[in-house]
Amino acid sequence: MSLLAITGATGFVGSAVLAEALAQGHRVKALARRDQPALEGVEWVRGDLNDTPALAALVEGADAVIHVAGLTNTPDPAEFAVANVTGTANVIAAMKAAGVKRLVFVSSLSARMPELSAYGASKAEAEALVEASGLDWTTVRPPGVYGPRDIDYLDMFRTAKWGFVPLPPGGASSIIHAHDLAALLVALAGSNAAPTRKKVYEPDDGREGGWSHKELAAAIGRAVGRSRVFAPHLPRAVLDAAAAADRLARGDRAKLTPDRVGYMAHPNWVSRFDRKPPPGLWQPRIGGEEGLRTTAEWYRREGWL
Repeated sequence: MSLLAITGATGFVGSAVLAEALAQGHRVKALARRDQPALEGVEWVRGDLNDTPALAALVEGADAVIHVAGLTNTPDPAEFAVANVTGTANVIAAMKAAGVKRLVFVSSLSARMPELSAYGASKAEAEALVEASGLDWTTVRPPGVYGPRDIDYLDMFRTAKWGFVPLPPGGASSIIHAHDLAALLVALAGSNAAPTRKKVYEPDDGREGGWSHKELAAAIGRAVGRSRVFAPHLPRAVLDAAAAADRLARGDRAKLTPDRVGYMAHPNWVSRFDRKPPPGLWQPRIGGEEGLRTTAEWYRREGWL
């Protein structure tokens, strides 16, 4: 049994990591901005990535740190650097001060193409900090992460109910269920295997070549009970206009931002086969069709669909 320190433990991915760590018998310290209900096996540390005393308390005595917290979407691209770059630097500094060596860092496939978005650029810069840290690190670049509690894919499920799924320009992407990603992160945190050290992994759901955008739209349609959906590819100019409209409609809560359009319009977000995690350590358990169906069922139960 290890003591794992987790940042972002109240978020979509982080909550799955927390649950997986507890299920595997680990004790957990978890960073949270607000007070949280008591949970057996968890010591909550109140603070954020800019709170030096909180980070010190978080990592003290930890066997490994899983750094999940970060900003994925914002109307102000400058905020990505503050959250994702400075925040990661602060975690590294806290670990060094406490003598904690093992770091599992959650990046993004968008870091492969930092010129496309401020988000991707911030993740690429954070990766560089991790690699230069002198810590015992492993970086994981998830593709599209979906599952219960996710809000990024939710709009696709909602429009699919009506038989319509608007898509970016033609291309393909990989996906991974949050529970599978969580299992990988916890396995890496507890792994003493040398081959996992100082590696960058790109996991997925096991579907070779990923999903074309139209294949994914059709699968989401089936998940919500639609045998067929209309899924047109929208040109970049239309997506830019839609981002402007979303900002007008939802303000700072807009999901489709100009920065997000920047990487959505890229044709290839498929996880690289030569960066798969070692099969002896981890393999995906939840196929896309099954995972999308159970996600739709969760959305229905919670009244999200």
